[in-house]
Formats: sequence, structure tokens, C-alpha cells
Amino acid sequence: MLKWLNSPASETQVTHGQRLWLYVFAAVVMLLLVAPTLIVIPMSFSESQYLEFPPETWSLRWYRNYFGSPEWMQATATSLKAAVLTMLVATPVGVVAAYGLHNSHVRFVRLAYLMLITPMMVPVVLVAIGAFYVFVQVNLLYSLTGLVLAHSVLALPLVVIVTGSALKSYDMNQELAARSLGAPRWKAFLTITVPQIRFAIVTAALLAFLTSFDEVVVAMFISGGDNPTLTRNMFNALRDQIDPTIAAISTIMIIITSLMMILAQVFGRNPSDK
Repeated sequence: MLKWLNSPASETQVTHGQRLWLYVFAAVVMLLLVAPTLIVIPMSFSESQYLEFPPETWSLRWYRNYFGSPEWMQATATSLKAAVLTMLVATPVGVVAAYGLHNSHVRFVRLAYLMLITPMMVPVVLVAIGAFYVFVQVNLLYSLTGLVLAHSVLALPLVVIVTGSALKSYDMNQELAARSLGAPRWKAFLTITVPQIRFAIVTAALLAFLTSFDEVVVAMFISGGDNPTLTRNMFNALRDQIDPTIAAISTIMIIITSLMMILAQVFGRNPSDK
């Protein structure tokens, strides 16, 4: 332990011992952020018909209630389909947009960038109201297509920002070398650039999936009928009654989110980084 404390923490000569206060501070912050989420997990295994922590009696009652409910299963299927389709729409569009902005030398490239990330800067409820008004006009309200389009608008800025950051540290001369040897631009991009920024693309795809899967404000306005989302039903359940099934669903969502983050770390890294 003493050897570790006295060893350099970075290329500078700052030791781990000198940074010990920073490690403690980071651990406290992480605990404050994670603890409220982890409390939900034991609550989901309670036998009580009310949210209870710690549980007096352990049971899988609320998991059985969730998996045995056609309403919850339909909402889960809708959320998963919307999240996957949002990821498939927002990721390629965002990657291409980030690539175009990075290589563009036109005068208004910054304005175009600001327009792409506008959904991040305005309140989500305004996006929801605007989507509701437009979808009523084009008959997309309460449809899976409308839900995917609205969620893609919210996810696109994240994809552009993450991919754009990766492109800033990427040496574009590698792609230019491939193009100078006769490779078309699209082929040079797919075979040279994309593998180099793969981790950023996988991370952006993960964020697009989670943006859709966890989103509730837009879903409250434009989902429903045969296509209610899981988060919409959870919000309605909390508003109408305190149903412990929500704790079981939240635990499952935590597991799904954690698994996706792990998969992004495993499959997103370049072989040379392992």
C-alpha cells in the first residue's frame, strides 16, 4: 500500500498519496450519485404492496407481476423497438453529419453545428409540443414511426458531439492517403476513418439507444394507443398509484443500461488499445 501511495500517478511526479484526497472526493461523489439508484434494487424484491426499504419479506412478486402483465410487456416491446430503431436512424445520420461538419470549410459551418445540437439547448417539453402539433397534422401521433422520429431528434445532437470530438483527434491524413491511392471517398471513410473512431461511434449508438429508452417527456405527448412506452406507463403508474412493480422495472432498466455500457467498452475499443 505504501509503495502504491509513493508511486507516480501520471507522467508527472505527482504521487497517488498526494492525490488521495481527490480519490476520496471522487468516491464520495460516485456514492451520492449511485446510492439512490441502488436503493431501488432491494425495494423491487419486497413482498409488501407498498414501496419498502429495507424489505421485511423478500419475494419475486413484482417481477412476476411485470412479466405476467400484457400491458407492461407491450410497453416494453414498444420501448425496445423504438430505442433500437432510434439508434439505427440517429447513429449513421449523426456520424455523417459530424464528418461533414469536420471536413467542411464553408462559412456557416458553426451555424449548421448549432442547428444540429439545438434539441439539447431547448427544453424537452418544447420539442414534445412541437412534435405533437406536427404529428397531428401528418397523422403520426401514437405511431412507432412518429416516436422514432421524435427520439431521433433528441439523440442526434449526442451522436454529433461524441463523433465530432473523436474526429478532432483523428489524423485525417490517413484517409487522404487512401484517397490519393485511388479509393473513393466513401470507401476511404468506411475502411480507414470509421475503424479509427469506432469507440466513439459505439458510444454514440449506446447514447442514442438510452436516450430513446429512458425518455418520458416526449413519450407522454406522442406515444399511446397501441404504442405506449415503458416510461410513459411507469409515469402514469406513479401518478395514479404507488405500484412496486415500478421498482422491478427500474431494476431491469438498470441492468440493461449497465450491460450496454459494458458491451460498448468491450466491443468499441480498438484492438491496439486492449
